[in-house]
Amino acid sequence: MVRTQEQLEAAKAARKIINTASPEVKNAALSAMADQLVASTDRILDANKQDLLIAKGKISEVMLDRLYLDKERIEAMARGIREVAALSDPVGEILETNELDNGLVITKKRVAMGVIGIIYESRPNVTSDAAALALKSGNAVVLRSGKDAYHTASAIVSALKVGLRQSGLNSDIIQLIEDTSRESSFEMMKAKGKLDLLIPRGGAGLIQAVVENAIVPVIETGTGIVHVYVDQDADVEKALKIVENAKTSRPSVCNSMEVLLVHKEIAPLFLPQLEERLVSRRKKDGLEPVCFRLDSLANKYLLGERAVEEDFHTEFLDYVLAVKIVSSIEEAVEHIESHSTHHSEAIVTENVNAATYFKHQVDSAAVYVNASTRFTDGGQFGLGCEMGISTQKLHARGPMGLKELTSYKYIIEGTGQIRE
Repeated sequence: MVRTQEQLEAAKAARKIINTASPEVKNAALSAMADQLVASTDRILDANKQDLLIAKGKISEVMLDRLYLDKERIEAMARGIREVAALSDPVGEILETNELDNGLVITKKRVAMGVIGIIYESRPNVTSDAAALALKSGNAVVLRSGKDAYHTASAIVSALKVGLRQSGLNSDIIQLIEDTSRESSFEMMKAKGKLDLLIPRGGAGLIQAVVENAIVPVIETGTGIVHVYVDQDADVEKALKIVENAKTSRPSVCNSMEVLLVHKEIAPLFLPQLEERLVSRRKKDGLEPVCFRLDSLANKYLLGERAVEEDFHTEFLDYVLAVKIVSSIEEAVEHIESHSTHHSEAIVTENVNAATYFKHQVDSAAVYVNASTRFTDGGQFGLGCEMGISTQKLHARGPMGLKELTSYKYIIEGTGQIRE
């Protein structure tokens, strides 16, 4: 096993190759990486079966679905890499130019970060997405996969490295940390001078550990206590479709809803229909039903467990939904501000004034009106894919694509000026 420090040093040593590569070189590398990913399908699937076998019984069925790969998912990963290659290259973009009275010309130019580290859990597509976005934005990348997905991640990275070598680039610009113990994560958190940016992607525990312990710059991502508020002026059928999609289309991801807020005036009409849709109909169709955690008012209209306060602070990542009835849009917004992780929130309403109030008052990275929160995704936002969803405000917010993985520098050109 290669030591983590050696891998960090290797990425740092190779970074200039990609930091200064032309768009043509980077795009050729990405194309070769995508081709090799598809060519390595059988080997990747064999590795994935090994991870699934080890993980079975240790993680939930929903989390197993996050880990699972098939041919179609691998093809989607390759398609994501090609979509990134087709995007405009941000590196070298002139952000602004200013000529001073003394003749100095100051240019603000977009540049690569250098070396980006990613600590993530059991989603194999993060491996290819992160590598593609890092390389297109001119960065070397150090990947640290969760133990549950390590064999899969290793097979994916092996394929990507073949593509790099075929395109004439040093494969050291992608590193997958071989040490899956917690120690390697802490080494990355302390890798000042080796990593220019560290991004955690995973549950609240991982993100909190990185934020509290890292001495390298961090972008906080991920945890999604996502709310949908059904207003008294909502279209019921529209609300049913949005809530069903936001909760059940893929509950294991961070943009799925965890908390439903319902105005008291519409609750008697809306909630029984929601129960039929998310429980009775799903059981009839052989699908896992949604389990409700209900406040005292919602308990009058739905069958489920009585909610405790902790339920409204929990990212379930499962077929579990906390439900609260509110008396006004102001109460809904106040609840969101008290419990949200500032990821994604939605209102369903036909009232323009209510929609405007919600948009202006809710302080989250993505705020929706009459649409599912499941759209908070780099691919859906036209970014190709994403490095994660930033829930902070400094440098990046929301889905992080290519521009969010760059910095800038000032270039000052003169003709011999000196400061008096």
